[in-house]
Amino acid sequence: MTAPRVPQSTYDAVIVGGGHNGLVAAAYLARAGRRVLVLERLGSTGGAAVSTRPFAGVDVRLSRYSYLVSLLPEKIVRELGLRFAVRKRSVSSYTPYGDSGLLVGGDQDRTRASFAALTGSDREYEAWQAFYGRTARAARRIFPTLTEPLPTRAELRARVDDPETWEMLFEQPLGAAVERHFASDLVRGVVLTDALIGTFADAHDPSLLQNRCFLYHVIGGGTGDWDVPVGGMGALTDALADAARAAGATLRTGHEVTRIDTDGEHAEVAYRTADGEGVVGARHVLVNASPQALAALLGEPAPRPAEGAQLKVNMVLTRLPRLRDRAVDPREAFSGTFHIAEGYGQLAAAYEEAAAGRLPGAPPSEIYCHTLTDPSILGPEAAARGYQTLTLFGLHAPARLFADDPDGARDALLKATLDQLDACLGEPVADCLARDADGRPCIEAKSPLDLERELRLPGGHIFHRDLSFPYADGAGDDRAGRWGVGTAHANVLLCGAGAVRGGGVSGVPGHNAAKSVLEGASG
Repeated sequence: MTAPRVPQSTYDAVIVGGGHNGLVAAAYLARAGRRVLVLERLGSTGGAAVSTRPFAGVDVRLSRYSYLVSLLPEKIVRELGLRFAVRKRSVSSYTPYGDSGLLVGGDQDRTRASFAALTGSDREYEAWQAFYGRTARAARRIFPTLTEPLPTRAELRARVDDPETWEMLFEQPLGAAVERHFASDLVRGVVLTDALIGTFADAHDPSLLQNRCFLYHVIGGGTGDWDVPVGGMGALTDALADAARAAGATLRTGHEVTRIDTDGEHAEVAYRTADGEGVVGARHVLVNASPQALAALLGEPAPRPAEGAQLKVNMVLTRLPRLRDRAVDPREAFSGTFHIAEGYGQLAAAYEEAAAGRLPGAPPSEIYCHTLTDPSILGPEAAARGYQTLTLFGLHAPARLFADDPDGARDALLKATLDQLDACLGEPVADCLARDADGRPCIEAKSPLDLERELRLPGGHIFHRDLSFPYADGAGDDRAGRWGVGTAHANVLLCGAGAVRGGGVSGVPGHNAAKSVLEGASG
């Protein structure tokens, strides 16, 4: 019989996983004088919020998985003293149609004229202003609550203090509001896309899954802006790791946690490394991993994983491609969100095809160019040559489509997606791709199954599980507790994207788990 392992040491908090939320929790707890240990499976911290050079011999640091910042509260940046900045994009979005396109953002008069050119009147522009005026007012009220104790539904409704907006966001399928406010199929599609990022749903899904996704995409920072991280997403997690270490936290990479045992007051965390196995004690364990991973570590039944539904594509270009629309500079079109095959009818058709188990014939996607706003991710040679990056995010690509032939389905979907992009361009994007040291084009694609394998995201779901509304659900299960991070065990907290008010690069679950520990609450 093997003797039980004795904990090598005991910490106030052991954090499982060194992604951005785990690092936020570590920094807050260490700054409060707690003895903190972070155990990260991979060889570096950062999780999905990292910058890498994926193409051999090409000195460009891409935000490989997550890539824009909206939900990270300035409060966290300020309180942790992070050396991290974001930049605004000069254009909000560009959506091509025929040989023209809808340009939103920048000069207001130009935006109005672009709407008028599409629709023949000012009606859609005025509807756009009114609709997003409503979401902006809601954002200013809702966003500050993400780093406060979890409100009840009634408390959040009172905070919003606008029955019509509450109904639109929280009560009725988003498609009803989109169709009520807008007449243009193209404009309707542009609005709906924010409800479908990493979320497989129809505009009229009665579960309101699309509403939850839309809400998180329009409340960030109290404005809904999606900003470019200077230096790439890895700059954020590098700053967080520095802040955690400076506060006294211990960060250990190459340490894979294999088990958590707890009696509710004290816990033991077992791990393995390339050199062997070990165990540490902890008063609290904060898990920056999915609910499925947490259940496995505790030896408990795992919840059914949600299904990821996206295609992530990274490209390095020698130059931006020309557009069919000669009236718009590609530097404008690609600096914002470039919508491809995202009309309202196109989104519905793609959803129906994917729900039936078929790759969409016209896959919807959107692109932006990081380097137009922040060229600092380019090495000296790439910058001198005028290289640019493109990041593409494909919608309605559920994991089920890749199950039988992962590589073949990914390649087929990538080709169909690039065909849709090329239809908007004056030249094939392939003609603009840089080449790596081996002469291969600088393009990589990740399906949900790739993300599941590389990042251990169940089902390849980028939010760990389906997003929740940012309030206590009142369903009789109060384990999420005061801060939305609790579990069935008083001293084990969920500090990753699967917590209530998780999802996206926000640091909110890490902040809230640390607050829970510091308050002595159970979650």
